[in-house]
Amino acid sequence: MTTHDVPSFAVHIPDAELEAEPLDPGQIVSGTPEVTGKVLWESADGKQLRGIWQITPGVVTDTEANELFVVVSGRATVAVEGGETLEIGPGDACVLREGDRTTWTVHETLRKAYHISL
Repeated sequence: MTTHDVPSFAVHIPDAELEAEPLDPGQIVSGTPEVTGKVLWESADGKQLRGIWQITPGVVTDTEANELFVVVSGRATVAVEGGETLEIGPGDACVLREGDRTTWTVHETLRKAYHISL
């Protein structure tokens, strides 16, 4: 479904089948987290993405894009370098700014629906 010509659609996020996504070993701080995801929509210029992303327990670092997401299941603590520490769980909406350096401590497998602007 990764296309810019997709008509309106609905996806039941908790049951959506996701595909393995590589996680740079340099991002792993502790544990053996695994990442899966699925892009549901991508703009023609590739600068807007909407999809589903999931990560299993562990601690990872990341440099963020401009992103709005809603947590569907799971729990995590997201520490933004030089900023807030966010406790997120089901039903929480979160905005991360482009360039934010984060450390994700995933307590329970976390699944989110997202919109990213590149």
